[in-house]
Amino acid sequence: QVQLVESGGGLVQTGGSLRLSCASSANIFSSTTLGWYRQAPGKQRELVASGTGGYTKYATFAKGRFTISRNNADDTVDLQMNNLKPEDTAVYYCYAKWSDVRKAWGQGTQVTVSS
Repeated sequence: QVQLVESGGGLVQTGGSLRLSCASSANIFSSTTLGWYRQAPGKQRELVASGTGGYTKYATFAKGRFTISRNNADDTVDLQMNNLKPEDTAVYYCYAKWSDVRKAWGQGTQVTVSS
C-alpha cells in the first residue's frame, strides 16, 4: 500500500506564502504523474497543478502564484504557494499515479488564509 504524506499546511494571512510537501513511500519516476488538488468546504475537489515528466499544468487560479516541483530521487513533490488569498482556503491533497491500477492520495493538509 503506497502512502503519500503531506506537510506544510497552516494558517497564513492574505498575501503570504506556504510551501506544501508530499513524500511518497514508493519510488517516483519521471513517468509518474504527481499532482496537488484541493477541496474547499461545500465544493468539489479540484486540480491545482500536476506534472508528468517535463510537462506541467496549472489551474487558472494557480498560474503565476503556485509552483509545483518534484524530486524523483527523494520521492517528493512540493507546491509553493505565493500571494495567497482567502479563496485559497481548502484542504490540499497530494496525488500520485504510476498506472491506471496504481494510484494514491495523501490524507490532506489544511490551508487557511485569513483576510
